[in-house]
Amino acid sequence: MNLILLLIIGIEIAFWIVIAAGLIVRYVFQMPRLGLFFLALTPVLDLVLLIAASVDLMRGALATTAHAIAAIYIAVSIVFGKQMIRWTDERFRYYIMRQGNKPSKLYGYAYSRKYFKDWLKHVLAYVLGTGLLWIVIFLVNNADRTEALSSIIKLWSLVVGIDLALSITYFIWSSEAKYKEKIHE
Repeated sequence: MNLILLLIIGIEIAFWIVIAAGLIVRYVFQMPRLGLFFLALTPVLDLVLLIAASVDLMRGALATTAHAIAAIYIAVSIVFGKQMIRWTDERFRYYIMRQGNKPSKLYGYAYSRKYFKDWLKHVLAYVLGTGLLWIVIFLVNNADRTEALSSIIKLWSLVVGIDLALSITYFIWSSEAKYKEKIHE
């Protein structure tokens, strides 16, 4: 198995361990500063992945899908990281600690707007991630060695387009009616 792929898997596992440790320390042990320290380690994990993937490619490795996924992972983590931590924090507080309000679900126009805002964040992650990939392609300067990166850029472009189409459908076919039916039951 590719070393970079193993590193991505390890960092993803470490990401969730660090978040869980931060939440446990923050709420169970009532140490909010130490909990914040753990939560602040998540960008450090991204930096480790970025350095490892860059060094691997600069040493002459053939770019693989794993290298491209590293760029995607970093971009998504930068753009959605705070939102993912907030989502986890809300659920941990409510379901584990039995504190705070139950996380709410959005329906109808509110859901459509939220999904569209997330699509805009997806576009930002796409710009950052493909920017990293284009930089690597430029630095390696060998189309044969970076073909996997170019392929992922094309695939990700398609995914962003599909995500936009989904976003638009939520405005056209709202779940508002289903929500109103649930309330009246």
